[in-house]
Amino acid sequence: MKVGILGGNGFIGSNLCSLIAKNEKVISFDIREPIKRNNNIQYITGDYFDLSSIEEIVKDVDIVVHAISLLNPTNSNEKYIVGYSREVVQLVHLCDLISVYDKKLIFISSGGTVYGDAYSVAVKEDFATNPLNHYGSVKVCMENVIRTFRHQAGLKACIARVSNPYGQGQDFHKGVGFIDAVVRNGMQGNVIEVWGDGENIRDYIHIDDACKMIYALCKNEKLEDIYNISTGIGTSQNQIIAYVSHTLGPLSVIYKSKRLVDVRASILDNSRIRKIYIEPLTPIREGIVTYIEYLKTL
Repeated sequence: MKVGILGGNGFIGSNLCSLIAKNEKVISFDIREPIKRNNNIQYITGDYFDLSSIEEIVKDVDIVVHAISLLNPTNSNEKYIVGYSREVVQLVHLCDLISVYDKKLIFISSGGTVYGDAYSVAVKEDFATNPLNHYGSVKVCMENVIRTFRHQAGLKACIARVSNPYGQGQDFHKGVGFIDAVVRNGMQGNVIEVWGDGENIRDYIHIDDACKMIYALCKNEKLEDIYNISTGIGTSQNQIIAYVSHTLGPLSVIYKSKRLVDVRASILDNSRIRKIYIEPLTPIREGIVTYIEYLKTL
């Protein structure tokens, strides 16, 4: 099996490349060079919006993992035009290529934003989507493109709705990563900013677990159209702060007015993916300690 990962030098993409390259041939395609090279990975630098470059990748692999996003939940309400006008349109071209060459697509979507605030229970994949920000809305549009190609052209594809990943390679300065922000600011003695009362709940999943689940989708032949990539457990921001302070000591925290882009609670039912990937998942407290120890080595 040969896997091409679009956005292979990003947070999810780089970790996924490293995992899959242990057993498979991997191409990492990204607009920028990797920070650190892995000799088991073939790196190609190029523009995702150059269709000829993407076609060469599609022809050369068995599976394409789409892990590219120009937006994040924080900036999407200002930069949403680029999401609708460029990302959605380019995905149409990509689906067409993958269908023509009879390859397989795994699309990395956002389980933390596409469902919105509509549910007080762990949401299943067949629940209706109701995004509160343009980031989630763009992801839903792209999911719909894929589902239409599945129905009309027999596209072999599935959607991986990843909850809230954390761990090595994340950088909260890029607009996502509450755990990363708390840990890094805590280690540096900086003030930690919380938007709202700290009771926003997320389904935090360690990046290693998320990538193993996505790899399981790569290897599985019979797939549903959507999978939640999650733990099924919710943790509040205040709980995260408490877990980090248990290791680092007292933290300096200030609470600011809540933001319209933020979902109040997001917990994803993971029973579907757990039929494919059955290994134990990393407990949140253990994952935070592991991440702190990792950052100390940098």
